Amino acid sequence: MEHNSTFPIKQNEIDMLREEATSYIKNITWEQGQRARNKDNDKEDSILLYLSRAKGANGNTDVVSVSKTILSLKKRLLPESVALPILLNQTLYAVQEGLALGIWIKDSYYDASGLSSLSERKSALDNSGKREYESKMQTASAFMLFSTAYKILHDLKPVASDDLSVMKNKFAGIPEVSIMSPLKSFSCALFYYDKYLSHPEMIKSDKDVVDFTVVYFEALIDEIQLRKSTLEYTETITDRTYKLENSDFAVSGWNNVFAGVAKSIEFNQIQFEQIVGNRDAKHFARRLTERMLSYDFTEKKNPFQELGGFMPVFMGYGIPGTGKSMLIAAIATRLKKHCTELDIPFLFHPMPDTLISTFQGGSAEKMVEWMKPLQDPTRLIFAPIDDAENNLQERTAQGVSAGVKEVIGVFLRYTEGAYAVNYGNSSIGLFTNLPEMLDKAVISRVQGRFKIDGARTDHDFLDQDHLWWRKLEKTMPGFVNMDDPEGYNYLDDQGLAKNMGEILNAVEKPTEERVLEAFDKNEKLHEDDDHMFYAHLYKEIQKIFPFFSSRDVRNIQSAISLRLTDFDLEPDWFEYPEKYFKKDYDTKFNMLQELMKANMKGLNFSDIRKQEVIRYLDNVATIADTDFKRKVDKRVNELNIELEARDQFDKLNND
Repeated sequence: MEHNSTFPIKQNEIDMLREEATSYIKNITWEQGQRARNKDNDKEDSILLYLSRAKGANGNTDVVSVSKTILSLKKRLLPESVALPILLNQTLYAVQEGLALGIWIKDSYYDASGLSSLSERKSALDNSGKREYESKMQTASAFMLFSTAYKILHDLKPVASDDLSVMKNKFAGIPEVSIMSPLKSFSCALFYYDKYLSHPEMIKSDKDVVDFTVVYFEALIDEIQLRKSTLEYTETITDRTYKLENSDFAVSGWNNVFAGVAKSIEFNQIQFEQIVGNRDAKHFARRLTERMLSYDFTEKKNPFQELGGFMPVFMGYGIPGTGKSMLIAAIATRLKKHCTELDIPFLFHPMPDTLISTFQGGSAEKMVEWMKPLQDPTRLIFAPIDDAENNLQERTAQGVSAGVKEVIGVFLRYTEGAYAVNYGNSSIGLFTNLPEMLDKAVISRVQGRFKIDGARTDHDFLDQDHLWWRKLEKTMPGFVNMDDPEGYNYLDDQGLAKNMGEILNAVEKPTEERVLEAFDKNEKLHEDDDHMFYAHLYKEIQKIFPFFSSRDVRNIQSAISLRLTDFDLEPDWFEYPEKYFKKDYDTKFNMLQELMKANMKGLNFSDIRKQEVIRYLDNVATIADTDFKRKVDKRVNELNIELEARDQFDKLNND
C-alpha cells in the first residue's frame, strides 16, 4: 500500500513526553527469559555468556540504569573531564529523544487502531476481544520500538564512524526482543543495551559509545523487520507517514531508509583501457556515467531525461568470460572518480547474492529492502545485478522457485508502476550470459542494451596478451624476448569511440532470417523513409513473435533518443565544474540542447531509426531463439555421447 497521508508530530508534544522517556533511562527492571539465559557459548569470556549471566541480586530480575552506566563510562574513559563529554552527551540525548518519539508513535497507534477503547473496556472483553487486544498490543509495541530505534539512527548515524565493521564483529546480537507490551519492550531493549555498554570489551573510547549505539539499534530494527509479517492490525501503520515538525525526520510505515544508507560496497578500481574489445559496452558505459553526472540535486531531475537520453534500466549480455564483472567495476570506478572530483555523494549498490529466501514472502521483503535506496534523490546510484538470470529467471520455466517470482514482482513494481520513482540519478544494470533465460516482462523494462563480446580483432587479442606480459617485462626487463607488432601501438584500439556511428557499421538489413524475411516483404510495400514502413513492419514482427508489444516499440524509441543524445560533454566541463555541472537545471538543459543540435547536423533521422530498429529486432529474435537452440544443442550432445558410448561398448565386447 502506498503512503497517502502525512501526519505532523508536534515538537511540544514530544517535549511533554521527555520526562517519561528519562524515567526509562534512569532505571528499568527486566527478568530474562529462559532461552536468553541459556544462550551459552563455548568461550568462557564470550559476550553471549556474559549477557546470559546478567542478573541482579533478586535471582533473574535485574535493575539497570543506562544513565548511570554512561556516567561510569565517562569516569573510566575520560577521568579528567568535568562535564559529560560531547559524544556521550549526544548519545544519551539521542536515546532519550528516540524513546519520547516512540511513546508518541505508540499513543498515536493506540488511538488510530482502536486499542485505546479496547484498553478501557479490557475487563469486559470476550475471547475474540481479548485476542484483538493482545494482538494490537504487540503491534503497538513493535512499531514503538521500530520508531524509537529509527529516530536514534537518524540522530546518530551522521556522528558515527563510516566503518562499523569492528564494532559489528564484537556485537553478538540481541538475545531476546519482547513485544508483549510497550513497557516490556522498552525494558527488554534497554536492558541488553545497558549490558553491552557495561561490558569491558565493548567500549574503548567515547566514539565507541556512538558506534555501538548505532550497531545495537540497527540490529533491533532488523529483529522487528523479521517479525513484522506475524503482526496484525498494521493498516494504520502502513497507510500513513508521521513527520516531525522542523526536522527532516519522518516515519513512513516500516520503511527503513537507513537500510538504503547502505555504505557503498568496495570494488576493484578498473579503467576502461584495461578492458579489451567490448567497444559497444565501453561506449555505453561512458555515456551512462556522463548522463548520471548531469543530475540536478536541487531540482531532483536530470536534463537528459527530458532529452530522452537516460536509461533507468539497461542490460549488458554476452558469452561467459568476455568481461562483465570488469565492466561493472569500470563503470563504478569512473562514476566514483567523477563524483569525488565534483563532490557528489555516490552509492555503488550491487544486488546481493543472498536475495532469494526460503521463507515465503522473505525474498520479496529482501528485494524491497534492496530496491528502496534507489529512490533516494540525494546521491547518484549505480545498482548492477550480475548473473541476472539467477534472480530474474523466466517465471513460467519449470522449477522456478517462489522466491524468484517474488523478486520479479517487486522489480516490475519498482521499475514501472505506482512505486516507480525515477529522478534520473539511479540506474540498474542487468548483466547476464543468458539473456534468453530472463523473464520476458523484465527484458521489456530494459531501455538500453549492449553486447559484451570481449576480444574480437587481431589487435584485441594482441592487447589482451600485452596486458598480461607487460607485468613480467616491468619486473624483469628484457625477459619477454619477442618482437612488437609493426604499425600498431599497444592499446590504441582500446580507447573509447567518439559515437555509436563509429561502432555500428551501417546496417542495411537484419541478420536474423525471419526478421529479414519480414523486412524484405515490407520493403516491397513501403519506402524505408515512410512512417508506414515501421508501422507495418511491427505488425509483421508481432505475427512471428507474439510477445512483441507496444513496450518494445517504446524501447526502440528510447534507443533512437539515445542516439540523438550520443554526444560528448565538453572536456573542460569536467576540469571546471562551474562551467556546466554546478550550473542550475535550466542552464544545463539549454547547454545540452545546443550540443544536441550541433551533434544532429551530421545525423540523418531515418538512417538512425532504421539502424536502431534492425538492431533491436535482431536482438529480440536472438534472445527468443537461443533458449530453444540451447536445448536442442544439449539434446544433440547427449545423443552423441550416447552413440559414442555404445560404439565403445560394442568394441569392448567384440574384443
